[in-house]
Amino acid sequence: MLTLFKEIFIWWNRQTLGTRLHTFFFGKFVGVDDIGNKYYKSKSGKRWVIYKDEIDASKIPEEWYSWIHFTNNKIEDNHNLEKFSWQKPHLSNQTGTESSYHPNKNNHEIKKKYKNWKN
Repeated sequence: MLTLFKEIFIWWNRQTLGTRLHTFFFGKFVGVDDIGNKYYKSKSGKRWVIYKDEIDASKIPEEWYSWIHFTNNKIEDNHNLEKFSWQKPHLSNQTGTESSYHPNKNNHEIKKKYKNWKN
C-alpha cells in the first residue's frame, strides 16, 4: 500500500504510476545494466530508463550512455561490454555524500592558501 502511495504522489523518489502505465503499454524492454536500471524504448523511437533506486542521471553507466543519447558507438550494438581487470566500476556522482572528495579529509583540516595579516 505504501509503495502505491509513493508511486502516485512522490515523483522524485522512483517511477510514478503514470510512468509505470506508459512503460507497460508502450515500452519494449531493451536490457538491464549492472546496477539494476532497466532500459526501454517505444515504437516511435523514444528511449527511457527506470532507475533501481533514487533517480540520478549520473547512475547511467558508460555502456548505456551512448544508447540513451542516440550516439552511434560500438557499445550500442553490444551492451554487455567486456570489462578489464584494471577498470574501475561505475560510480554515480558522490557530491554531497560522505564519500565525496575533500582535500585533507583525513586530517580534518582545510589549509588556507593565504595568511591573515592581523595575526
